[in-house]
Amino acid sequence: QVQLVESGGGLVQAGDSLRLSCRSSGRTLSGYTLGWFRQAPGKEREFVAIITWTRGEIYYADSVKGRFTISRDNVRSAVYLQMDSLQPEDTAVYYCGARNPRSDSPKLPLTYDYWGQGTQVTVSS
Repeated sequence: QVQLVESGGGLVQAGDSLRLSCRSSGRTLSGYTLGWFRQAPGKEREFVAIITWTRGEIYYADSVKGRFTISRDNVRSAVYLQMDSLQPEDTAVYYCGARNPRSDSPKLPLTYDYWGQGTQVTVSS
């Protein structure tokens, strides 16, 4: 069983940085595609960044490209999201997800098998 635990959220000002961490307290994360998603009040969960296992491919949402960096540490069974130049529109609950390899788009939240509890990121202007 994969149990994901996020940490690192907080309240920051526009232009600041945060680093989110997600670790598995159960099985290793080797073999899983790992993603960061976020959900703002009244909005659907949206993809932010993804890193695959098989080819190490990385995808970013256009809104965060150039500001956010996803990475994974397979030894520590962890995935990270470095967020720089944060803006008020980045305010949301951030979730990490893990899914088994499959052929459909990894950007779809419904395709993920495991989720963490989420960590709040609030960016003030």
